[in-house]
Amino acid sequence: MFKRPKVMGILNVTPDSFSDGGRFDSLEAATAQALELIELGADIIDIGGESTRPGAVTIDIKEEVRRTVPVIIELRNATRHFDEEPVISIDTRKPEVAEAAILAGADIWNDVSGLTYDKKSEAVAADLACQLILMHAQGTPENMQDNPHYEFPAFEVKDWLSKRIDACDFAGIERSNITIDPGIGFGKRHEDNLAIFNQLASFKELGCPLLMGASRKSFIGKIDGSSADDRIGGSLAAALWSALNGADILRVHDVSETVQALKVWEAMANGA
Repeated sequence: MFKRPKVMGILNVTPDSFSDGGRFDSLEAATAQALELIELGADIIDIGGESTRPGAVTIDIKEEVRRTVPVIIELRNATRHFDEEPVISIDTRKPEVAEAAILAGADIWNDVSGLTYDKKSEAVAADLACQLILMHAQGTPENMQDNPHYEFPAFEVKDWLSKRIDACDFAGIERSNITIDPGIGFGKRHEDNLAIFNQLASFKELGCPLLMGASRKSFIGKIDGSSADDRIGGSLAAALWSALNGADILRVHDVSETVQALKVWEAMANGA
């Protein structure tokens, strides 16, 4: 029986994200886009105020809070009377930003550093007791594509995530709150990304829900030469492969297309 994963819609309120930077960096535009993503079928809205594309520069905590928290508050106000309020995720490495976002109404802390960016992160996460997404990245956005190297990519990434789960357990974070993300494109060569996809099912052995974020990423362009805004087909292929190999959440730009593809695949797989 095929189980359709949840779809996380990406909302970057940044001027410099690799695909949609600058499109939703006002409160009005960001709120409207979030509501549109919900209408299209997103189960989770992932709001990010700092680009983590390769080469991106770290921004000030206050600026990141300024970009994200008003959007969370406005979205909560706009959906207050919905039959089912949306799940909101804050995409940040900084514990101060995560705390402000959770207090403003976010449900999930999505951290591309796996709670390693700041020594306070684990304690803050334990205190917040919120849902967490721990992602693997080799290095920081500024330097992560400067000659990354692995001998056995999937094994090494899986081992790192296993150790982060143990560290969170030691810090008092409930394992049931943790989702893992292998971090496609974050400090990885093209062949590393493909190796992780090839062995994706093995990550389920860690006992945590699995998120995959491959939408519009450069590995697709390395296969067919496409630009970031012309990778819907490749993104859907990655989404379906991930779903078939155990992904519980798919983080995507193209929500409508992904939801449709998953619905059709589910109907065909289950014969109903």
